[in-house]
Amino acid sequence: MISATTGTRGGRPMIMATKAVVSSGHYLASQAGMAMFQMGGNAMDAAAAAGFALHVLMPQQNGLAGEAPMLVHSARQGKTWALSGNGTAPRGATIEAFRSLGIGLIPGDGLLPAIVPPAVGSWILLLREFGRLRLWQVLGPAIGLSADGFAMYDSLAAQLAGLAERFRRDWPSSFEAYLPDSRLPEIGDLWRQKDLAGTLRSLSKADRSFRRRPDGLRAAHDAFYQGAIARRIDRFCRAAAPDGTGRSHRGFLTAEDMAAFEPRLEDPAARSYKGYRLFKCGPWTQGPALLQALGLLEGFDLQAMGHNSADYVHTVVECIKLAYADREFHYGDPGFVRVPLGRLLSPEYCRNRRRLVDSRKASLELRPGGHRKMTATDIMDLNVRFGRAARPAQGDTTAVQTADSDGNIVSAVPSGGWMMSSPVVGGLGFPLGTRGQMFSLAEGHPNSLRPGKRPRTTLTPTLAARLRRPPHLAFASPGGDCQDQWNLQFFLNVVEFGMSLQQAVEAPTFNSKHFPDSFYPRAAKPGVLHVEGRLPKRVRDELAQRGHDVRLQGPWSGGNCMAVSIDHRTGLLSAAASPRYDPAYAAGC
Repeated sequence: MISATTGTRGGRPMIMATKAVVSSGHYLASQAGMAMFQMGGNAMDAAAAAGFALHVLMPQQNGLAGEAPMLVHSARQGKTWALSGNGTAPRGATIEAFRSLGIGLIPGDGLLPAIVPPAVGSWILLLREFGRLRLWQVLGPAIGLSADGFAMYDSLAAQLAGLAERFRRDWPSSFEAYLPDSRLPEIGDLWRQKDLAGTLRSLSKADRSFRRRPDGLRAAHDAFYQGAIARRIDRFCRAAAPDGTGRSHRGFLTAEDMAAFEPRLEDPAARSYKGYRLFKCGPWTQGPALLQALGLLEGFDLQAMGHNSADYVHTVVECIKLAYADREFHYGDPGFVRVPLGRLLSPEYCRNRRRLVDSRKASLELRPGGHRKMTATDIMDLNVRFGRAARPAQGDTTAVQTADSDGNIVSAVPSGGWMMSSPVVGGLGFPLGTRGQMFSLAEGHPNSLRPGKRPRTTLTPTLAARLRRPPHLAFASPGGDCQDQWNLQFFLNVVEFGMSLQQAVEAPTFNSKHFPDSFYPRAAKPGVLHVEGRLPKRVRDELAQRGHDVRLQGPWSGGNCMAVSIDHRTGLLSAAASPRYDPAYAAGC
């Protein structure tokens, strides 16, 4: 029998329940989700409440103007959906516009990379299509946390300490919002965000002004995207702000761009693996790369190699390199470019690509299918073309996983709108999202910038189901380009090695830096492999002998997976959260 605990650092118990479970990036957000179940809500209501709470609790990892892509399984409909929680490029954001400014690489901060903020509309769409509760109920915990405050914790305090001088020098609205008394908060201090509370209250008020639930949700959407909030964002973007170019620029985002935005439901990408069916968002995320990696790995006997052996790590990493090479050269918003996803996920394509894996030697090439392979020198040349500007302070990502006894299950990955990448919009209490930095300015690239287009993001929720059964497993991890590397390892830990959810999230991880980074300034590190210090030295040494540039990291420095599951046979619900980020916690009832 698999133990629910691991007996290692953290050693957290796996949460087991019969009615509902939540796992999220902060324990107070998980509590917000659980409160919705107590009000009679379902997994979708809980995910939205936890998501809004995370926008307040973790501004270094996500914000109200960030993204929230999701995978949703509705038990009532018997269908799994991808909810497009990515924003779109403004009408004025064109390759020509950036060239006229003398910019060849979209900076990672300031106002230039700001796109339409999708999170609010995405949570509202989730509630409208699948939820039970009113928006004002779902917003209640987030309003309380922003108005009444919450206890300052280690990682947020450290981020504020590192950002205070830049806020003071470049972004006074951020200084006022995050350091209202002109001093750094200490751990345990109550930290309030009054302007953000006011913004959330305005959405709650719009919902309450209508008796019928659908009308209230529509009114709240319009209050954010067509009312005073959108006009204030428009005015804010007309004034220049300093950014990573070393200069100040205005933003392209306008009230008209805001008014035109509507999130939507789509069919997810999917692929089978050894009796399981996995669902990912489409190639407007990096999600299908995990499906491609599984297509390659199903031709290897991973169990015989042994968990985290040198053979296992080498094989997984080499398959990740091939999948991510295709991500780099094929993925983009399918509303604007043709992505050959059917071919990339086909058994024949995966068989052909699998032959490229050398069991004795690490590849130092970038080898996308259908393109010329690129050597290590070629990859480094990409960095020269992309530029060597200083990397701005960058946020991470968080996650929300929920499930209920009816069989509803949600995987969401809130991110962007980071406090370190854009100034706070005065009076609203949140900065804009800078996901536009992920667009390419190269004509013809599948992820090249075009107005109305979604940038290809790293944000990647996951659902899994046993064949011919409803989804039973939801999981996701922060970590940019590492997200699907760590998601892949979590899934293999469960499926190939029989680990419990908690064992799987706490197991040692590794990640490749071989391919161009999705974030500014798009650096690649051919052959570099980061491994947690808990991986045995003999394994690290053998990987180095095979040509991997092994970089030793801290013993608990890797993936921060959060997961929930439903046992459709017994009705047992389970949830787990990695101890790597202290605030992350699971809950159940």
